[in-house]
Amino acid sequence: MISRDLEKVRVIIKEATDLDIVYAYDDLVFPEHAAFLIQFDDNTPNNYFCYFHEDCLPDSASEILANLAQSFKKYHDSLVPKGSFTLEQKGEEIEIKFL
Repeated sequence: MISRDLEKVRVIIKEATDLDIVYAYDDLVFPEHAAFLIQFDDNTPNNYFCYFHEDCLPDSASEILANLAQSFKKYHDSLVPKGSFTLEQKGEEIEIKFL
C-alpha cells in the first residue's frame, strides 16, 4: 500500500494559501474553493503535482503556484505545475477532467 502524508500537504496548503482541505480522494487533495488541486506523485515521494481549475485567473494561478512552491520547498519537497482541470456534476458524483 502506498503511504501518503496528507497532514503534511494540509499544513503546506494552509501555510501557502490560508485554505483548508475540504476533500481528499486517493492521490488528489482539494482545498477550499477548488481553484487548484494537489496530486501525490506515487513514483517520487517528495514530489507533488498541481493543477488549476480552468476558471482560475492566470495572475491568481501564478501567485498561488509561487506561494505553494515556496512552501513545498521549505519541507524539502517539489511541486510541478501540470495543467488545468474541470469539475462536472454527473448525477450524485463529480467527474474530474484533466486538460
